[in-house]
Amino acid sequence: MADAEKTQYTVGAESPNGNNDIKGVIARKGGAVDEAADLYGDIQTAEEYGYVERGLKSRHIQFIALGGTIGTGLFLGIGSAFAHAGPLSVLLGYTFTGVAVFAMMQCLGEMSTWLPLPGAIPQYCARYVDPALGFAVGWNNWYQCAITLCAEISAATVLVTFWDQDTSINPSVWISIIIVLIICLNIFAVAIYGEAEFIFASIKIITILGLLILALVIDLGGGPKHNRLGFRFWRHPYAAMKQYVGTGNTGRFTGLWSTLVNAAFSYGGVEMVAVAAGEATNPRKNIPKAVRRVFWRILFFYVLGSLAIGVTVSSDDPQLTNDNAKGAQSSPWVIAIKNAGIPVLPHIINAVILTSATSSGNAFLYTGSRYLFGVAQNRQAPRFLLKCSKSGVPYYCVAATAAISLLTYMSVSTGANDVFLWFQNLTTIAQLFTWCCICIAYIRFRAALLAQGVDRDTLVFKSPWQPYTAYCALGYFGLIIFFNGFKVFTQTPWGSDQLTDFFTAYIGVPIFFLLYAFWKILKRDPFVNPANADIWSGKAALDAEVWPEQIPRNIFEKIWFWVA
Repeated sequence: MADAEKTQYTVGAESPNGNNDIKGVIARKGGAVDEAADLYGDIQTAEEYGYVERGLKSRHIQFIALGGTIGTGLFLGIGSAFAHAGPLSVLLGYTFTGVAVFAMMQCLGEMSTWLPLPGAIPQYCARYVDPALGFAVGWNNWYQCAITLCAEISAATVLVTFWDQDTSINPSVWISIIIVLIICLNIFAVAIYGEAEFIFASIKIITILGLLILALVIDLGGGPKHNRLGFRFWRHPYAAMKQYVGTGNTGRFTGLWSTLVNAAFSYGGVEMVAVAAGEATNPRKNIPKAVRRVFWRILFFYVLGSLAIGVTVSSDDPQLTNDNAKGAQSSPWVIAIKNAGIPVLPHIINAVILTSATSSGNAFLYTGSRYLFGVAQNRQAPRFLLKCSKSGVPYYCVAATAAISLLTYMSVSTGANDVFLWFQNLTTIAQLFTWCCICIAYIRFRAALLAQGVDRDTLVFKSPWQPYTAYCALGYFGLIIFFNGFKVFTQTPWGSDQLTDFFTAYIGVPIFFLLYAFWKILKRDPFVNPANADIWSGKAALDAEVWPEQIPRNIFEKIWFWVA
Protein backbone atom coordinates (compact mmCIF):
# COMPACT_ATOMS: atom_id res chain seq x y z
CA MET A 1 0.00 0.00 0.00
CA ALA A 2 1.22 3.52 -0.67
CA ASP A 3 2.81 5.33 2.30
CA ALA A 4 0.26 8.12 2.08
CA GLU A 5 -2.56 5.64 2.48
CA LYS A 6 -0.87 3.93 5.41
CA THR A 7 -0.47 7.28 7.14
CA GLN A 8 -4.05 8.26 6.50
CA TYR A 9 -5.58 5.07 7.95
CA THR A 10 -3.40 4.11 10.89
CA VAL A 11 -3.58 0.50 11.93
CA GLY A 12 -3.85 -0.12 15.64
CA ALA A 13 -5.35 3.27 16.43
CA GLU A 14 -9.03 4.19 16.38
CA SER A 15 -10.13 3.42 12.82
CA PRO A 16 -12.98 5.16 10.97
CA ASN A 17 -15.33 2.22 11.60
CA GLY A 18 -14.73 2.22 15.32
CA ASN A 19 -12.44 -0.83 15.58
CA ASN A 20 -9.08 -0.67 17.34
CA ASP A 21 -6.13 -2.81 18.37
CA ILE A 22 -6.42 -4.76 15.13
CA LYS A 23 -2.87 -6.08 15.16
CA GLY A 24 -3.33 -7.45 18.65
CA VAL A 25 -6.45 -9.37 17.69
CA ILE A 26 -4.74 -10.82 14.62
CA ALA A 27 -1.87 -12.02 16.77
CA ARG A 28 -4.29 -13.72 19.17
CA LYS A 29 -7.05 -15.02 16.87
CA GLY A 30 -5.76 -14.97 13.30
CA GLY A 31 -6.57 -12.82 10.28
CA ALA A 32 -9.79 -14.61 9.24
CA VAL A 33 -11.47 -14.23 12.63
CA ASP A 34 -10.40 -10.61 12.83
CA GLU A 35 -11.78 -9.80 9.37
CA ALA A 36 -15.08 -11.33 10.50
CA ALA A 37 -15.00 -9.37 13.78
CA ASP A 38 -14.36 -6.16 11.88
CA LEU A 39 -17.43 -6.85 9.72
CA TYR A 40 -19.79 -8.34 12.34
CA GLY A 41 -18.87 -5.92 15.12
CA ASP A 42 -17.55 -8.31 17.79
CA ILE A 43 -15.27 -11.31 18.27
CA GLN A 44 -18.03 -13.50 19.73
CA THR A 45 -20.13 -13.41 16.54
CA ALA A 46 -17.03 -14.05 14.44
CA GLU A 47 -16.10 -17.10 16.50
CA GLU A 48 -19.69 -18.38 16.45
CA TYR A 49 -20.04 -18.33 12.67
CA GLY A 50 -16.44 -18.63 11.54
CA TYR A 51 -15.25 -16.99 8.34
CA VAL A 52 -13.78 -17.74 4.94
CA GLU A 53 -10.04 -18.36 4.70
CA ARG A 54 -7.63 -16.61 2.34
CA GLY A 55 -6.48 -19.82 0.67
CA LEU A 56 -6.34 -18.74 -2.98
CA LYS A 57 -2.76 -18.14 -4.05
CA SER A 58 -1.59 -15.78 -6.77
CA ARG A 59 -1.58 -18.48 -9.47
CA HIS A 60 -5.12 -19.49 -8.47
CA ILE A 61 -6.38 -15.92 -8.85
CA GLN A 62 -4.62 -15.34 -12.18
CA PHE A 63 -5.91 -18.60 -13.67
CA ILE A 64 -9.43 -18.10 -12.28
CA ALA A 65 -9.35 -14.76 -14.10
CA LEU A 66 -8.04 -16.43 -17.27
CA GLY A 67 -10.42 -19.38 -17.10
CA GLY A 68 -13.40 -17.16 -16.32
CA THR A 69 -12.89 -15.43 -19.65
CA ILE A 70 -12.91 -18.66 -21.65
CA GLY A 71 -16.18 -20.58 -21.52
CA THR A 72 -18.45 -22.71 -23.64
CA GLY A 73 -19.60 -19.51 -25.37
CA LEU A 74 -16.25 -19.15 -27.14
CA PHE A 75 -16.04 -22.84 -28.04
CA LEU A 76 -19.67 -23.58 -28.88
CA GLY A 77 -22.20 -20.73 -28.58
CA ILE A 78 -20.40 -18.36 -30.93
CA GLY A 79 -21.40 -20.55 -33.90
CA SER A 80 -25.04 -19.41 -33.98
CA ALA A 81 -23.93 -15.76 -33.95
CA PHE A 82 -21.76 -16.42 -37.04
CA ALA A 83 -24.63 -18.09 -38.85
CA HIS A 84 -27.01 -15.17 -38.23
CA ALA A 85 -24.72 -12.13 -38.49
CA GLY A 86 -21.51 -13.03 -40.36
CA PRO A 87 -17.85 -12.90 -39.35
CA LEU A 88 -17.28 -9.13 -39.36
CA SER A 89 -20.39 -8.48 -37.26
CA VAL A 90 -19.26 -11.06 -34.70
CA LEU A 91 -15.75 -9.58 -34.61
CA LEU A 92 -17.13 -6.08 -34.06
CA GLY A 93 -19.77 -7.23 -31.58
CA TYR A 94 -17.28 -9.09 -29.40
CA THR A 95 -14.83 -6.17 -29.62
CA PHE A 96 -17.37 -3.52 -28.59
CA THR A 97 -18.70 -5.65 -25.73
CA GLY A 98 -15.15 -6.53 -24.70
CA VAL A 99 -14.26 -2.83 -24.37
CA ALA A 100 -17.33 -2.26 -22.18
CA VAL A 101 -16.52 -5.31 -20.04
CA PHE A 102 -12.96 -4.05 -19.61
CA ALA A 103 -14.33 -0.68 -18.45
CA MET A 104 -16.63 -2.41 -15.95
CA MET A 105 -13.78 -4.56 -14.63
CA GLN A 106 -11.68 -1.42 -14.03
CA CYS A 107 -14.47 -0.15 -11.74
CA LEU A 108 -14.73 -3.49 -9.96
CA GLY A 109 -10.96 -3.76 -9.63
CA GLU A 110 -10.70 -0.47 -7.75
CA MET A 111 -13.48 -1.39 -5.32
CA SER A 112 -12.29 -4.95 -4.72
CA THR A 113 -8.71 -3.82 -4.12
CA TRP A 114 -9.82 -1.23 -1.58
CA LEU A 115 -12.03 -3.75 0.25
CA PRO A 116 -11.83 -7.38 -0.95
CA LEU A 117 -14.88 -9.14 0.46
CA PRO A 118 -16.30 -12.60 -0.33
CA GLY A 119 -19.24 -12.24 -2.73
CA ALA A 120 -18.43 -8.56 -2.74
CA ILE A 121 -20.79 -7.10 -5.38
CA PRO A 122 -24.05 -7.10 -3.34
CA GLN A 123 -22.12 -5.67 -0.39
CA TYR A 124 -20.70 -2.84 -2.49
CA CYS A 125 -24.18 -2.00 -3.77
CA ALA A 126 -25.70 -2.05 -0.27
CA ARG A 127 -22.89 0.00 1.29
CA TYR A 128 -22.42 2.64 -1.39
CA VAL A 129 -25.80 2.99 -3.16
CA ASP A 130 -28.86 1.55 -1.45
CA PRO A 131 -29.49 -1.54 0.74
CA ALA A 132 -32.40 -2.42 -1.57
CA LEU A 133 -30.02 -2.51 -4.54
CA GLY A 134 -27.72 -4.81 -2.58
CA PHE A 135 -30.67 -7.12 -1.90
CA ALA A 136 -31.78 -7.10 -5.55
CA VAL A 137 -28.34 -7.66 -7.08
CA GLY A 138 -27.40 -10.26 -4.45
CA TRP A 139 -30.40 -12.49 -4.98
CA ASN A 140 -30.32 -11.78 -8.74
CA ASN A 141 -26.69 -12.91 -8.86
CA TRP A 142 -27.37 -16.00 -6.79
CA TYR A 143 -30.29 -16.99 -8.99
CA GLN A 144 -28.22 -16.36 -12.12
CA CYS A 145 -25.32 -18.51 -10.88
CA ALA A 146 -27.63 -21.30 -9.73
CA ILE A 147 -29.47 -21.50 -13.05
CA THR A 148 -26.23 -21.16 -15.04
CA LEU A 149 -24.84 -24.01 -12.94
CA CYS A 150 -27.73 -26.15 -14.22
CA ALA A 151 -27.09 -24.97 -17.78
CA GLU A 152 -23.39 -25.88 -17.64
CA ILE A 153 -24.12 -29.35 -16.19
CA SER A 154 -26.74 -29.88 -18.89
CA ALA A 155 -24.25 -28.72 -21.55
CA ALA A 156 -21.67 -31.18 -20.24
CA THR A 157 -24.12 -34.08 -20.52
CA VAL A 158 -24.98 -33.04 -24.09
CA LEU A 159 -21.28 -33.03 -24.97
CA VAL A 160 -21.01 -36.65 -23.86
CA THR A 161 -23.42 -37.58 -26.69
CA PHE A 162 -20.57 -36.81 -29.13
CA TRP A 163 -19.31 -40.30 -28.22
CA ASP A 164 -22.65 -41.82 -27.17
CA GLN A 165 -24.85 -40.71 -30.05
CA ASP A 166 -27.52 -43.36 -29.51
CA THR A 167 -27.76 -42.37 -25.80
CA SER A 168 -27.19 -45.91 -24.58
CA ILE A 169 -26.40 -44.49 -21.12
CA ASN A 170 -29.14 -42.43 -19.47
CA PRO A 171 -28.12 -38.74 -19.25
CA SER A 172 -29.05 -38.71 -15.57
CA VAL A 173 -25.95 -40.83 -14.90
CA TRP A 174 -23.66 -38.11 -16.29
CA ILE A 175 -25.63 -35.41 -14.48
CA SER A 176 -25.13 -37.23 -11.18
CA ILE A 177 -21.40 -37.73 -11.73
CA ILE A 178 -20.82 -34.06 -12.58
CA ILE A 179 -22.92 -32.78 -9.65
CA VAL A 180 -21.02 -34.97 -7.18
CA LEU A 181 -17.68 -33.88 -8.67
CA ILE A 182 -18.28 -30.14 -8.43
CA ILE A 183 -19.78 -30.41 -4.93
CA CYS A 184 -16.65 -32.27 -3.78
CA LEU A 185 -14.46 -29.54 -5.29
CA ASN A 186 -16.40 -26.85 -3.39
CA ILE A 187 -17.25 -28.36 -0.02
CA PHE A 188 -13.68 -28.75 1.23
CA ALA A 189 -10.99 -26.05 1.57
CA VAL A 190 -11.12 -23.23 -0.99
CA ALA A 191 -7.58 -24.14 -2.04
CA ILE A 192 -9.01 -27.36 -3.56
CA TYR A 193 -11.39 -25.27 -5.67
CA GLY A 194 -8.44 -23.07 -6.62
CA GLU A 195 -6.32 -26.04 -7.70
CA ALA A 196 -9.19 -27.46 -9.77
CA GLU A 197 -9.70 -24.14 -11.56
CA PHE A 198 -5.95 -23.84 -12.08
CA ILE A 199 -5.94 -27.21 -13.89
CA PHE A 200 -9.15 -26.53 -15.85
CA ALA A 201 -7.96 -23.07 -16.90
CA SER A 202 -4.58 -24.45 -17.97
CA ILE A 203 -6.33 -26.94 -20.26
CA LYS A 204 -8.52 -24.23 -21.78
CA ILE A 205 -5.63 -21.82 -22.30
CA ILE A 206 -3.42 -24.43 -23.96
CA THR A 207 -6.34 -25.49 -26.16
CA ILE A 208 -7.28 -21.99 -27.33
CA LEU A 209 -3.63 -21.18 -28.06
CA GLY A 210 -3.38 -24.38 -30.10
CA LEU A 211 -6.62 -23.58 -31.93
CA LEU A 212 -5.45 -20.07 -32.83
CA ILE A 213 -2.21 -21.48 -34.28
CA LEU A 214 -4.17 -24.24 -36.06
CA ALA A 215 -6.57 -21.68 -37.55
CA LEU A 216 -3.63 -19.73 -38.96
CA VAL A 217 -2.18 -22.92 -40.47
CA ILE A 218 -5.53 -23.90 -42.02
CA ASP A 219 -6.12 -20.38 -43.34
CA LEU A 220 -2.71 -20.33 -45.04
CA GLY A 221 -3.24 -23.73 -46.63
CA GLY A 222 -1.16 -25.85 -44.27
CA GLY A 223 -3.90 -28.46 -43.67
CA PRO A 224 -4.06 -31.92 -45.30
CA LYS A 225 -6.05 -30.50 -48.24
CA HIS A 226 -3.57 -27.60 -48.75
CA ASN A 227 -6.53 -25.32 -49.42
CA ARG A 228 -5.51 -21.70 -48.84
CA LEU A 229 -8.56 -19.87 -47.51
CA GLY A 230 -7.42 -16.31 -46.91
CA PHE A 231 -10.51 -14.11 -46.42
CA ARG A 232 -12.63 -15.87 -49.04
CA PHE A 233 -15.58 -16.21 -46.63
CA TRP A 234 -15.67 -12.42 -46.28
CA ARG A 235 -15.57 -11.62 -50.00
CA HIS A 236 -18.96 -12.93 -51.08
CA PRO A 237 -21.63 -10.20 -51.38
CA TYR A 238 -22.75 -9.21 -47.86
CA ALA A 239 -21.08 -12.32 -46.34
CA ALA A 240 -18.99 -10.34 -43.84
CA MET A 241 -22.07 -8.61 -42.37
CA LYS A 242 -25.21 -10.65 -43.01
CA GLN A 243 -28.69 -9.20 -43.00
CA TYR A 244 -30.70 -10.25 -39.94
CA VAL A 245 -33.89 -8.17 -39.62
CA GLY A 246 -34.63 -5.90 -42.54
CA THR A 247 -32.57 -5.38 -45.68
CA GLY A 248 -29.59 -3.32 -46.75
CA ASN A 249 -27.76 -1.30 -44.11
CA THR A 250 -30.64 -1.76 -41.65
CA GLY A 251 -30.40 -5.53 -41.95
CA ARG A 252 -26.63 -5.51 -41.48
CA PHE A 253 -26.91 -3.22 -38.42
CA THR A 254 -29.50 -5.49 -36.78
CA GLY A 255 -27.19 -8.43 -37.50
CA LEU A 256 -24.39 -6.62 -35.67
CA TRP A 257 -26.72 -5.73 -32.79
CA SER A 258 -27.84 -9.34 -32.43
CA THR A 259 -24.24 -10.36 -31.66
CA LEU A 260 -24.07 -8.11 -28.59
CA VAL A 261 -26.35 -10.31 -26.48
CA ASN A 262 -24.41 -13.39 -27.56
CA ALA A 263 -21.15 -11.65 -26.63
CA ALA A 264 -22.55 -10.64 -23.23
CA PHE A 265 -23.40 -14.29 -22.52
CA SER A 266 -19.92 -15.40 -23.59
CA TYR A 267 -18.20 -12.85 -21.34
CA GLY A 268 -20.34 -13.89 -18.37
CA GLY A 269 -18.25 -14.82 -15.36
CA VAL A 270 -15.41 -12.40 -16.05
CA GLU A 271 -16.18 -10.74 -12.69
CA MET A 272 -15.44 -13.99 -10.78
CA VAL A 273 -11.97 -12.75 -9.90
CA ALA A 274 -13.51 -10.02 -7.71
CA VAL A 275 -15.80 -12.55 -6.01
CA ALA A 276 -12.72 -14.63 -5.19
CA ALA A 277 -10.90 -11.54 -3.84
CA GLY A 278 -12.36 -12.16 -0.40
CA GLU A 279 -10.45 -15.45 -0.18
CA ALA A 280 -7.24 -14.38 -1.95
CA THR A 281 -3.86 -14.09 -0.32
CA ASN A 282 -2.33 -10.66 -0.73
CA PRO A 283 -5.37 -9.27 -2.63
CA ARG A 284 -3.84 -5.79 -2.89
CA LYS A 285 -1.20 -7.26 -5.21
CA ASN A 286 -2.96 -10.16 -6.92
CA ILE A 287 -6.33 -8.57 -7.76
CA PRO A 288 -4.90 -5.51 -9.57
CA LYS A 289 -2.60 -7.77 -11.58
CA ALA A 290 -5.57 -9.92 -12.69
CA VAL A 291 -7.79 -6.92 -13.50
CA ARG A 292 -5.11 -5.10 -15.51
CA ARG A 293 -4.76 -8.15 -17.75
CA VAL A 294 -8.47 -8.37 -18.59
CA PHE A 295 -7.94 -6.22 -21.69
CA TRP A 296 -5.26 -8.52 -23.10
CA ARG A 297 -7.31 -11.66 -22.33
CA ILE A 298 -10.31 -10.20 -24.14
CA LEU A 299 -8.18 -9.09 -27.09
CA PHE A 300 -6.28 -12.37 -27.37
CA PHE A 301 -8.97 -14.95 -26.71
CA TYR A 302 -12.17 -13.39 -28.01
CA VAL A 303 -11.16 -10.84 -30.64
CA LEU A 304 -8.48 -13.06 -32.19
CA GLY A 305 -10.68 -16.12 -31.60
CA SER A 306 -13.65 -14.65 -33.47
CA LEU A 307 -11.31 -13.53 -36.28
CA ALA A 308 -9.80 -17.04 -36.49
CA ILE A 309 -13.24 -18.64 -36.76
CA GLY A 310 -14.34 -16.10 -39.36
CA VAL A 311 -11.55 -16.97 -41.78
CA THR A 312 -11.78 -20.76 -41.41
CA VAL A 313 -15.56 -21.38 -41.44
CA SER A 314 -18.22 -20.04 -43.77
CA SER A 315 -21.13 -18.39 -41.97
CA ASP A 316 -23.40 -20.26 -44.43
CA ASP A 317 -22.12 -23.68 -43.35
CA PRO A 318 -25.27 -25.69 -42.44
CA GLN A 319 -23.40 -27.52 -39.66
CA LEU A 320 -23.45 -24.32 -37.57
CA THR A 321 -27.23 -24.48 -37.19
CA ASN A 322 -27.79 -28.24 -37.29
CA ASP A 323 -30.41 -28.99 -34.63
CA ASN A 324 -29.47 -32.69 -34.68
CA ALA A 325 -25.78 -32.08 -33.94
CA LYS A 326 -24.34 -34.13 -31.10
CA GLY A 327 -21.90 -32.68 -28.59
CA ALA A 328 -19.44 -30.28 -30.20
CA GLN A 329 -20.44 -31.12 -33.79
CA SER A 330 -21.85 -27.60 -34.23
CA SER A 331 -18.77 -25.91 -32.74
CA PRO A 332 -17.17 -23.70 -35.43
CA TRP A 333 -13.73 -24.92 -34.29
CA VAL A 334 -14.72 -28.55 -34.84
CA ILE A 335 -16.33 -27.70 -38.19
CA ALA A 336 -13.14 -25.92 -39.35
CA ILE A 337 -11.02 -28.93 -38.38
CA LYS A 338 -13.38 -31.40 -40.09
CA ASN A 339 -13.57 -29.30 -43.25
CA ALA A 340 -9.77 -29.16 -43.33
CA GLY A 341 -9.63 -32.97 -43.26
CA ILE A 342 -7.86 -33.33 -39.91
CA PRO A 343 -8.93 -36.52 -38.05
CA VAL A 344 -8.99 -37.19 -34.26
CA LEU A 345 -8.80 -33.50 -33.27
CA PRO A 346 -12.62 -33.08 -33.08
CA HIS A 347 -12.66 -35.69 -30.29
CA ILE A 348 -9.98 -33.78 -28.41
CA ILE A 349 -11.85 -30.48 -28.81
CA ASN A 350 -15.08 -32.07 -27.56
CA ALA A 351 -13.20 -33.37 -24.51
CA VAL A 352 -11.80 -29.90 -23.83
CA ILE A 353 -15.24 -28.30 -24.14
CA LEU A 354 -16.52 -30.97 -21.74
CA THR A 355 -13.89 -29.96 -19.18
CA SER A 356 -14.75 -26.31 -19.88
CA ALA A 357 -18.42 -26.92 -19.08
CA THR A 358 -17.46 -28.81 -15.91
CA SER A 359 -15.09 -25.99 -14.96
CA SER A 360 -17.84 -23.41 -15.48
CA GLY A 361 -20.23 -25.45 -13.34
CA ASN A 362 -17.57 -25.65 -10.63
CA ALA A 363 -16.98 -21.88 -10.81
CA PHE A 364 -20.67 -20.96 -10.76
CA LEU A 365 -21.29 -23.14 -7.68
CA TYR A 366 -18.43 -21.33 -5.94
CA THR A 367 -19.55 -17.87 -7.09
CA GLY A 368 -23.22 -18.46 -6.29
CA SER A 369 -22.42 -19.66 -2.78
CA ARG A 370 -20.27 -16.55 -2.13
CA TYR A 371 -22.98 -14.24 -3.43
CA LEU A 372 -25.39 -15.88 -0.99
CA PHE A 373 -22.77 -15.47 1.75
CA GLY A 374 -22.49 -11.77 0.87
CA VAL A 375 -26.27 -11.29 1.04
CA ALA A 376 -26.27 -12.94 4.47
CA GLN A 377 -23.52 -10.56 5.60
CA ASN A 378 -25.82 -7.70 4.55
CA ARG A 379 -28.49 -9.22 6.90
CA GLN A 380 -30.71 -9.78 3.84
CA ALA A 381 -30.70 -13.58 4.12
CA PRO A 382 -30.96 -16.00 7.09
CA ARG A 383 -27.98 -15.65 9.46
CA PHE A 384 -27.29 -19.41 9.56
CA LEU A 385 -25.89 -19.04 6.03
CA LEU A 386 -22.88 -17.29 7.57
CA LYS A 387 -21.77 -20.51 9.26
CA CYS A 388 -18.41 -21.69 7.91
CA SER A 389 -16.49 -24.92 8.35
CA LYS A 390 -13.12 -25.02 10.08
CA SER A 391 -11.50 -24.79 6.64
CA GLY A 392 -13.44 -21.59 5.89
CA VAL A 393 -16.17 -22.90 3.56
CA PRO A 394 -19.73 -21.49 4.00
CA TYR A 395 -21.21 -24.97 3.66
CA TYR A 396 -24.87 -23.94 4.03
CA CYS A 397 -24.44 -21.51 1.13
CA VAL A 398 -22.76 -24.22 -0.94
CA ALA A 399 -25.55 -26.70 -0.10
CA ALA A 400 -28.33 -24.23 -0.95
CA THR A 401 -26.76 -23.38 -4.32
CA ALA A 402 -25.96 -27.01 -5.12
CA ALA A 403 -29.58 -27.98 -4.37
CA ILE A 404 -30.70 -25.91 -7.38
CA SER A 405 -28.49 -28.10 -9.59
CA LEU A 406 -31.05 -30.89 -9.10
CA LEU A 407 -33.23 -29.00 -11.60
CA THR A 408 -30.82 -30.28 -14.25
CA TYR A 409 -32.62 -33.63 -14.08
CA MET A 410 -35.55 -31.83 -15.77
CA SER A 411 -33.49 -31.87 -18.97
CA VAL A 412 -33.89 -35.66 -19.12
CA SER A 413 -37.53 -35.09 -20.00
CA THR A 414 -38.09 -33.43 -23.38
CA GLY A 415 -41.14 -31.46 -22.23
CA ALA A 416 -39.50 -30.21 -19.06
CA ASN A 417 -36.36 -29.37 -21.00
CA ASP A 418 -38.24 -26.72 -22.98
CA VAL A 419 -39.23 -25.04 -19.72
CA PHE A 420 -35.71 -25.37 -18.39
CA LEU A 421 -34.18 -23.72 -21.52
CA TRP A 422 -36.65 -20.85 -21.13
CA PHE A 423 -35.30 -20.14 -17.65
CA GLN A 424 -31.74 -20.64 -18.84
CA ASN A 425 -32.11 -17.80 -21.35
CA LEU A 426 -32.94 -15.40 -18.52
CA THR A 427 -29.42 -15.55 -17.14
CA THR A 428 -27.95 -13.24 -19.81
CA ILE A 429 -30.18 -10.34 -18.71
CA ALA A 430 -29.35 -11.11 -15.07
CA GLN A 431 -25.66 -10.90 -16.02
CA LEU A 432 -26.16 -7.50 -17.66
CA PHE A 433 -27.99 -6.18 -14.58
CA THR A 434 -25.02 -7.30 -12.47
CA TRP A 435 -22.61 -5.35 -14.68
CA CYS A 436 -24.87 -2.27 -14.55
CA CYS A 437 -24.98 -2.45 -10.75
CA ILE A 438 -21.18 -2.72 -10.58
CA CYS A 439 -20.90 0.53 -12.56
CA ILE A 440 -23.53 2.26 -10.38
CA ALA A 441 -21.81 1.06 -7.19
CA TYR A 442 -18.48 2.38 -8.44
CA ILE A 443 -19.92 5.81 -9.25
CA ARG A 444 -21.22 6.07 -5.68
CA PHE A 445 -18.00 4.55 -4.25
CA ARG A 446 -15.96 7.22 -6.00
CA ALA A 447 -18.30 9.88 -4.62
CA ALA A 448 -17.86 8.40 -1.11
CA LEU A 449 -14.06 8.53 -1.40
CA LEU A 450 -14.20 12.20 -2.37
CA ALA A 451 -16.81 13.05 0.30
CA GLN A 452 -14.78 11.36 3.04
CA GLY A 453 -11.47 12.93 2.06
CA VAL A 454 -9.73 9.93 0.53
CA ASP A 455 -7.25 10.94 -2.18
CA ARG A 456 -7.66 8.51 -5.09
CA ASP A 457 -4.00 9.03 -5.99
CA THR A 458 -3.11 7.08 -2.83
CA LEU A 459 -5.09 3.99 -3.88
CA VAL A 460 -3.28 0.74 -4.64
CA PHE A 461 -5.32 0.42 -7.84
CA LYS A 462 -6.80 3.51 -9.49
CA SER A 463 -8.93 2.91 -12.57
CA PRO A 464 -8.35 5.44 -15.38
CA TRP A 465 -10.72 7.95 -16.99
CA GLN A 466 -13.27 7.87 -14.21
CA PRO A 467 -16.17 8.44 -13.84
CA TYR A 468 -16.59 8.55 -17.63
CA THR A 469 -15.51 4.92 -18.00
CA ALA A 470 -18.25 3.80 -15.58
CA TYR A 471 -20.96 5.94 -17.23
CA CYS A 472 -20.10 4.68 -20.74
CA ALA A 473 -20.15 1.02 -19.68
CA LEU A 474 -23.42 1.55 -17.78
CA GLY A 475 -25.05 3.14 -20.83
CA TYR A 476 -23.82 0.36 -23.13
CA PHE A 477 -25.15 -2.47 -20.94
CA GLY A 478 -28.42 -0.60 -20.40
CA LEU A 479 -28.96 -0.31 -24.16
CA ILE A 480 -28.45 -4.06 -24.61
CA ILE A 481 -31.02 -4.79 -21.88
CA PHE A 482 -33.55 -2.37 -23.41
CA PHE A 483 -33.18 -3.56 -27.01
CA ASN A 484 -32.47 -7.22 -26.24
CA GLY A 485 -35.74 -8.48 -27.72
CA PHE A 486 -35.99 -6.04 -30.63
CA LYS A 487 -36.64 -8.77 -33.19
CA VAL A 488 -40.01 -9.73 -31.73
CA PHE A 489 -41.34 -6.19 -32.32
CA THR A 490 -40.67 -6.53 -36.05
CA GLN A 491 -43.04 -9.51 -36.34
CA THR A 492 -46.80 -9.35 -36.75
CA PRO A 493 -49.15 -10.82 -35.77
CA TRP A 494 -47.87 -12.27 -32.49
CA GLY A 495 -48.35 -15.96 -31.85
CA SER A 496 -47.16 -18.28 -29.11
CA ASP A 497 -43.56 -18.20 -30.40
CA GLN A 498 -43.45 -14.40 -30.33
CA LEU A 499 -44.90 -14.28 -26.81
CA THR A 500 -42.30 -16.80 -25.64
CA ASP A 501 -39.50 -14.77 -27.23
CA PHE A 502 -40.82 -11.57 -25.64
CA PHE A 503 -40.99 -13.02 -22.13
CA THR A 504 -37.62 -14.72 -22.52
CA ALA A 505 -36.07 -11.38 -23.51
CA TYR A 506 -37.68 -9.19 -20.87
CA ILE A 507 -38.99 -11.20 -17.90
CA GLY A 508 -35.63 -10.70 -16.18
CA VAL A 509 -36.31 -6.94 -16.01
CA PRO A 510 -39.43 -7.08 -13.76
CA ILE A 511 -37.81 -9.84 -11.67
CA PHE A 512 -34.91 -7.52 -10.80
CA PHE A 513 -37.09 -4.51 -10.07
CA LEU A 514 -39.55 -6.58 -8.02
CA LEU A 515 -36.64 -7.73 -5.84
CA TYR A 516 -35.58 -4.11 -5.44
CA ALA A 517 -39.13 -2.90 -4.67
CA PHE A 518 -39.71 -5.73 -2.15
CA TRP A 519 -36.80 -4.68 0.08
CA LYS A 520 -37.40 -0.95 -0.46
CA ILE A 521 -41.02 -1.20 0.65
CA LEU A 522 -40.27 -3.68 3.46
CA LYS A 523 -37.42 -1.74 5.08
CA ARG A 524 -37.81 1.77 3.62
CA ASP A 525 -34.05 2.30 3.81
CA PRO A 526 -32.94 5.65 2.36
CA PHE A 527 -30.36 6.00 -0.38
CA VAL A 528 -26.82 6.06 1.00
CA ASN A 529 -25.29 9.50 1.44
CA PRO A 530 -21.70 9.37 0.10
CA ALA A 531 -20.47 11.22 3.21
CA ASN A 532 -21.87 8.39 5.39
CA ALA A 533 -21.18 5.42 3.11
CA ASP A 534 -19.45 2.52 4.87
CA ILE A 535 -16.15 2.23 3.03
CA TRP A 536 -14.29 1.16 6.18
CA SER A 537 -15.80 -1.94 7.80
CA GLY A 538 -13.39 -4.83 7.26
CA LYS A 539 -10.58 -2.64 5.92
CA ALA A 540 -8.53 -2.20 9.11
CA ALA A 541 -8.10 -5.95 9.57
CA LEU A 542 -6.92 -6.35 6.00
CA ASP A 543 -4.51 -3.43 6.33
CA ALA A 544 -2.96 -5.11 9.36
CA GLU A 545 -2.17 -8.36 7.55
CA VAL A 546 1.27 -8.75 6.02
CA TRP A 547 2.07 -11.17 3.21
CA PRO A 548 5.66 -12.15 2.43
CA GLU A 549 7.07 -10.80 -0.82
CA GLN A 550 7.85 -13.40 -3.47
CA ILE A 551 11.44 -12.99 -4.68
CA PRO A 552 12.33 -15.01 -7.80
CA ARG A 553 15.48 -17.10 -7.46
CA ASN A 554 16.11 -17.51 -11.19
CA ILE A 555 14.88 -16.47 -14.63
CA PHE A 556 12.27 -19.26 -14.74
CA GLU A 557 10.70 -18.20 -11.45
CA LYS A 558 10.77 -14.59 -12.64
CA ILE A 559 8.78 -15.54 -15.74
CA TRP A 560 6.38 -17.70 -13.70
CA PHE A 561 5.77 -14.95 -11.10
CA TRP A 562 4.98 -12.58 -13.96
CA VAL A 563 2.47 -15.04 -15.45
CA ALA A 564 0.89 -16.20 -12.19
